[in-house]
Amino acid sequence: MNQKNLLFPKLSLVLNILVLIPVCSGLLLNSNWVVESFGIETPARAILLSIYLTILVFSAALLYRFDAKFVMALLSVQVVYKILSPIMVGTLTNPVIISNLFIALFHIYSLNKLISSEKQNG
Repeated sequence: MNQKNLLFPKLSLVLNILVLIPVCSGLLLNSNWVVESFGIETPARAILLSIYLTILVFSAALLYRFDAKFVMALLSVQVVYKILSPIMVGTLTNPVIISNLFIALFHIYSLNKLISSEKQNG
């Protein structure tokens, strides 16, 4: 696989890690900014934390041992849920929604790089 085509998928994994470490820490510590962005502590927020921790762990593992098919699966799931978020929440003004959409755009570009690389490799 062309190393040039792997740059953005790897950057997507790094982006996940860089975003999710402070987000997960904030959720665990119930930080003020978390309450403002995600709401008060609820079972739903704990479920979200478990999903974020899973994405964090898999991003780190895939950065360590890159596998294009697993990266495509992880990023694809993220893109879908991030694009569905504003529809389900009903707003584009929430800071979590805004950051999710920007991250989704980045992941879409990374997925395109991976897909084109897979096509080249047959």
